[in-house]
Amino acid sequence: MFSIEHEFDATVVTLVDDGEAPLQEDVIVNAFEECVTVEQYDPRNDSTSKITLSMAQLRDLGAALNLPEGVYSLVQAKS
Repeated sequence: MFSIEHEFDATVVTLVDDGEAPLQEDVIVNAFEECVTVEQYDPRNDSTSKITLSMAQLRDLGAALNLPEGVYSLVQAKS
């Protein structure tokens, strides 16, 4: 299950783990104009872990999900 909310400066997607136990904490993805952040609460440390991806890193991640094992470099097509 997931939800999508449009805030003033970001689109917020919350991913809820509703599968079989053991369940993980919700993952919150904040999509800003210049970057994307991913947050998840860690009950063991009672803290939230947060990573920030640049738009280039996000593009590379999207491409990596559809490629076999290896090392790649994406080149933007010239318009």
